[in-house]
Amino acid sequence: MLVEGPVEVVLDDGSSVVSDRFSVALCVCHRSRSFPWCDTSHRGRTKRRSV
Repeated sequence: MLVEGPVEVVLDDGSSVVSDRFSVALCVCHRSRSFPWCDTSHRGRTKRRSV
């Protein structure tokens, strides 16, 4: 989910994280290693075919 920044996100444990970027992608699948920011972990990993 893309959100116009800057943005402050309050997590379930009450802590907050801030991004001053112009636009940020929030993770909604909970697979991101940098949650709550999206790192595209939701995309399937595909093997490259050798030619």
